[in-house]
Amino acid sequence: MSKTAWVKERIRRRVWRLLEESGVARFPRPVYGRIPNFAGAEKAALRLAELPEFRSARAVKVNPDSPQKPVRLLALRMGKTLLMPTPRIREGFLLLDPGRLPETAFEYASTIRGAFRYGRKVGLDELPKIDMIVVGSVAVSPSGARLGKGEGYSEIEYGVLRELGLIDDAVPVATTVHDLQVVEEIPVEEHDVMVDIIVTPTRVIRVEGARKPPGIMWDKLDEKKLGEIPILRELRGRQR
Repeated sequence: MSKTAWVKERIRRRVWRLLEESGVARFPRPVYGRIPNFAGAEKAALRLAELPEFRSARAVKVNPDSPQKPVRLLALRMGKTLLMPTPRIREGFLLLDPGRLPETAFEYASTIRGAFRYGRKVGLDELPKIDMIVVGSVAVSPSGARLGKGEGYSEIEYGVLRELGLIDDAVPVATTVHDLQVVEEIPVEEHDVMVDIIVTPTRVIRVEGARKPPGIMWDKLDEKKLGEIPILRELRGRQR
């Protein structure tokens, strides 16, 4: 493990422990090894939904983790096309069109199981242009640096959309977290996707100049990841 990776892991473990010990961690628990669910996730989602970037977005990509379920639900209720990665991207992406769903299904459709039932698996050629991305985080810094679970799936999802021309630097990346997940400093590597907007239950932090990779950094991917994610193999095959 490199020094940078070691520092990142120390920050993750500190935040997971803090959330558990402070009593704000919510099901599924323990939060160690997860994008942690937290008390106040609904408030953070409502605060995000009030932002002009979210209100004007027609299509949003939101991660499938528990703390972002309220974001997914609000996106559907606000009539937005919702793109949701399947866990570990093993089955690609699910597309949910609220115009084709009964409103009574929105609550369930915003869960992972419900998204599989009401969403539609889409291939690379069916992915829509995305107006806003919402990612889950273990920790973030006011400068826009972000830590996920350490497996790189958010970076892969971002890279796929970027390679296909469905997003660019102007598309904002936001995250909803508890205030305890905002830490002073996080090291940033070239493949990391930084966030433009951090939303907690109590405040909004806007970041200037958040850096994002121009696409997938193929040299950072091991063969195991390529073997597990069919859309990555398909995308690489198209580029050869």
